[in-house]
Amino acid sequence: MAIPKYYEFFPPIMEFLSDGMTHTSKEIRDYCAKKFELSEEDLQEKVPSGHGSLLNNRIGWAKTYLVKAGFISLPARACCQVTDAGRIAIKNGTEKITLKFLKQYDSFQNFFCKKIEESSSESAIELPEDSIANSEQNPQEQMEYSMRQINEALADDLMLEILKMSPYDFEKLVVQLLKNMGYGEPIATKKSGDEGIDGLVKADKFGFDTIYVQAKQWNPDSTVSRPEIQKFLGALAGQGASKGLFITTAKYSSEAVQFAQRHLQQKIILVDGKMLTRLMIEYNLGVSVEMTYEVKRIDYDFFNEEV
Repeated sequence: MAIPKYYEFFPPIMEFLSDGMTHTSKEIRDYCAKKFELSEEDLQEKVPSGHGSLLNNRIGWAKTYLVKAGFISLPARACCQVTDAGRIAIKNGTEKITLKFLKQYDSFQNFFCKKIEESSSESAIELPEDSIANSEQNPQEQMEYSMRQINEALADDLMLEILKMSPYDFEKLVVQLLKNMGYGEPIATKKSGDEGIDGLVKADKFGFDTIYVQAKQWNPDSTVSRPEIQKFLGALAGQGASKGLFITTAKYSSEAVQFAQRHLQQKIILVDGKMLTRLMIEYNLGVSVEMTYEVKRIDYDFFNEEV
């Protein structure tokens, strides 16, 4: 099954802590995983950014919310224990411990509904009733979702600019992207393809191998079919090349992808329009950093150092 939402972990966490004992985060995680019958694949799932376990992330936020409501305390590093308020809530049924239920408590309301000071005046605005506290995503997930939206919009804008470029400039862009990704200096870039080859780059900075590049600046809605990849393969064979990179602003047909994935003498990598813009964003080509946010967490090792 899919990893439950963070608020869906409230009941099992409170249920597990109902014995009044101090339990570790690992014990809580194991109990929740068993309770929801999560598979090994579920346990390995990462947050969208790829940095950390999705299960640990959501359980972590669930514990934070329960702490803010005053239902559990953190008596020791990575340990939790139910409070008197938590015991009362448990008596009424753990299934009733929801986001709406937590909002009855002043400590939880203070956690979410602080006034936001405007930089230009002393006036303040209240967070809307349907804001973060009613969201199905925890704050970190909301931030990552927002970043995906920003990057998707940026990718669309990038594609519009790429399509305005001349074919020759597009080929230069492709070679520059490979340089940004850590490949060596371009060996050659021609104004017209040399037997189906638009550019060459060294596979590494020492120049031990060469990657032959084909760049197709096509309509993003169009499809590169298998015959195009076969032609490129023929061009590679004609050059005695072993590595080829086919980059396009369009899409690839399933037949083209299957053909490229075969274990041929020449290794061919396909990059479509979506991957191209994603790589440009990742390697800062044609984009600039507008602002940077840091998300920090508690350093338990610091507080656990022996004096």
